[in-house]
Amino acid sequence: MSELQTPELEALKQSLEDQGVKYALASFVDIHGMCKAKAVPLSHMGQMMAGSELFTGAALDGVPQEVSDEEVSARPDPDSATILPWNSQIAWFASDLYLKGKPFEACCRGILKKVLAEAAEMGFTFNLGIETEFFILKETEAGTIVPVSDRDTLAKPCYDVQGLLDNFTWVTEIVEAMNSLGWDVYSFDHEDGNGQFETDFAYCDALKMSDRLTFFRLMVKEIARKYGYFATFMPKPFADRTGSGAHYNMSLADLHTGDNLFEESDDPRGCGLSKLGYQFIAGVLKHAPAICAVIAPTVNSYKRLVPRGSMSGFTWAPVYICYGDNNRTNMLRIPLGGGRVECRAADISSNPYLGAAMILAAGLEGIKEQLDPGEPHTENMYEHSLDQLAQMGINFLPRNLGEAIAAFSTDPLSEQVMGALMYQTYIDFKTQEWHEYHNHVSDWELQRYLKFF
Repeated sequence: MSELQTPELEALKQSLEDQGVKYALASFVDIHGMCKAKAVPLSHMGQMMAGSELFTGAALDGVPQEVSDEEVSARPDPDSATILPWNSQIAWFASDLYLKGKPFEACCRGILKKVLAEAAEMGFTFNLGIETEFFILKETEAGTIVPVSDRDTLAKPCYDVQGLLDNFTWVTEIVEAMNSLGWDVYSFDHEDGNGQFETDFAYCDALKMSDRLTFFRLMVKEIARKYGYFATFMPKPFADRTGSGAHYNMSLADLHTGDNLFEESDDPRGCGLSKLGYQFIAGVLKHAPAICAVIAPTVNSYKRLVPRGSMSGFTWAPVYICYGDNNRTNMLRIPLGGGRVECRAADISSNPYLGAAMILAAGLEGIKEQLDPGEPHTENMYEHSLDQLAQMGINFLPRNLGEAIAAFSTDPLSEQVMGALMYQTYIDFKTQEWHEYHNHVSDWELQRYLKFF
């Protein structure tokens, strides 16, 4: 593999060397959005940037290749260079996958870039902010899993100062690491589950945000491990506690001026959103069941998407395909002040590249077709009866992974976004996951049936 040399790359390499970096990671993601990489000495960075690092897709989840296929190569994005805050000898690069010198059809990052290019052709930049909710836990000598703090036992622990301060050392290490990377954390707190936390940081374009979320999950796991704890991005680790979302905060900006095209102070519906924003919402609602299969991608995800199920009361997760104002009981919420749309169905286990691609493509369709979502719902949607919901024409989000994959497989948008190869791979992989779950005999079944029948 020949070496890629440009003045910009030489300057980047020199900058990394000056900061003590010795190795670079050519990183990409599998179907789960989990980092995969090879490490390369910095002296060989030029070859790495040209795609020298090859990977056997058949060895990974959802990188659709046979063992006999030519390997895919990772081509790093130099703009994504990130020095690991916990190990300054290593720089991480988000990469696109190539096959035989051309972009690999089933590359998750490439799938998002394709939809972003469509948005750019329409004159839009897709801005995205993702709220990161997660649990940091420890394992006791008895093998039980508990929060780090022995005092983190409140039935309603949301925003608990005591719980936050008990975890302050490692929480602030995460926050300081994020800020050292220029992410601009503006808030962090103890969330609604014991051992659960959230960080909120500045939005940016969707590709950069997807890179950041991918790196964030790696970073939090590594920092927690330093202290003898572990981080989990499982959507619903405890039946009686709130699950972990990854709310997508979305807006379209003018490609040339950067102006927010969702802002509208004179909105007759009172939400502070433009006509373009409402069209975007209508497209997302139209394809919500298929989108759900990607932004809520696991069997466990649907344990979170229930109206009740935590000791503090409501789960704060959406159940119905609807939108509203600053109201957390809708799938899509327009936060106070308007100018953006929040999707509350996404959870923290999702692959951000695929999730952002699906939701953006749906929103763009709504704009192209000039769809309208109807009037916003300002009431508590959890309190409506089934008859009332039917009269309003409001449907449920998928109630399990099986329903979600069925919706994904029958929606033309899915193959349009994913491409034929990833479309079929996603269906096959998630269908197998659903079947394996149903073949498993759970503790609940044993307790209920073993001695009863």
